[in-house]
Parts: sequence; C-alpha cells; structure tokens
Amino acid sequence: MKKAIAVFSGGLDCTVAISVYAKDYEIHAITFNYGQKAFEHELKASKTICEKMGFTHHVINLDWLSEISTSSLNTTEEIPDVEFEDLDDEKKSSESASSVWVPARNTVFTSIAASYAESIGAEIIIVGWDKEEANTFPDNSKKYMEKFNELFEVGSPIDIEIKAPAIDLDKDEIVKLGSEVNAPMELSYSCYKGTDTHCGVCESCMRRKRGFEKAGIEDLTIYEK
Repeated sequence: MKKAIAVFSGGLDCTVAISVYAKDYEIHAITFNYGQKAFEHELKASKTICEKMGFTHHVINLDWLSEISTSSLNTTEEIPDVEFEDLDDEKKSSESASSVWVPARNTVFTSIAASYAESIGAEIIIVGWDKEEANTFPDNSKKYMEKFNELFEVGSPIDIEIKAPAIDLDKDEIVKLGSEVNAPMELSYSCYKGTDTHCGVCESCMRRKRGFEKAGIEDLTIYEK
C-alpha cells in the first residue's frame, strides 16, 4: 500500500484530513510536543484515534521551539477568550491569532514530515490546513501549501506532495466532510487551553462549536462553557 505521513495533533481538522486518506494509504502520524498547554490532551486524542484507525503513531519533542516562542500556547501568557462575533471581526481575530502564533510552526512541522516521507518513501504529507483559519494564519493558506509543494519539486529526490483536503473549506464544511468519511471527530481535541474538557471560550473551541452548529451535525464535545 502507498505510504503517507500525517502532521497530526488530534484536532478536528487533521482528524478529518487523515480520515479522507485512511483507506488508500498506510499512514504514519506525527504528533509534536513543543511545550503547548494542550499537549497531554492532544497526545491522548491522537494516540486514541491512531489506535482506532490502525495508524502508526510517532511523537517528536521540540523543546527548542518552546524556548524561543512568545506564544500564549506554550508560555505563561494567558490564552485569550473570544465571542462568536469576534470570529468574523478581522481586528479581533487577528489579535487572537497573534497571541497564539508559534514561530514558523507549520514550516518546522512540515519540514520534519518531509524527512520522514523521504525516509520511508511516502508519497504524501497530510495536513489539516483550512480556508477559515487561513484568514488569520498564513501558514494555513492554499498559497502557502502551493509554495511548499514547489519547494519539494526542486528540493526532494522523491515525489512528495502536501495534501490538505480542507484547504478550501470553512469549519462547518470540514464537519460535513468528516461526517461523510466517518472521521472519529468525537475523539478529537481542539482546545488551546488544555483543560480536561474543552474550555469552550478559546478561539479554537469557538470555531469548533460554530462549525458543528452551522453544519447541523450533533456535537458530542463536552465544553466547560
């Protein structure tokens, strides 16, 4: 069977993305520990999903990334709470995104994934990048993906391509796609704060909540608020 590497935090978007290719590829998922507050829960979710779906699971520690980061995701800075109306407010959503931005995170993750891909002859790297979050996170954008794939064309001795099935989708469309491919969305974990149940007020939780609501699909997530 063809092989794939997946950058996999156990979150909603990457859980849907990895499920799209589950039947056609031998998937090796990578979860990164960069000191994020939610790591323990991300690890639990990613491990549980990989066991359920028969994927190989690897964990890579990036201590140095937490040491240079100023992000509220992996420092003592408080992660901001948001309201539903803030999600479509360019100024407020940009402020929230700036708070949780980790320096070159997706560039680092995808480069490491490429090393794994070359080492085992994997044809694709699966990521959960999506249209909605690309509005404030440039390393989720279609243009970013296209440029990375151009880099692989000239910089890798094998054919590798990033695949992001949610790259043109908003969160509600991702939830609908997840339902179509039987993704175990109920096992995924999206909260930035790393609480035992989803906090329900960070930007990631709010986008998850709204996605299920707009999609009209039952949300089995337990939120604190």
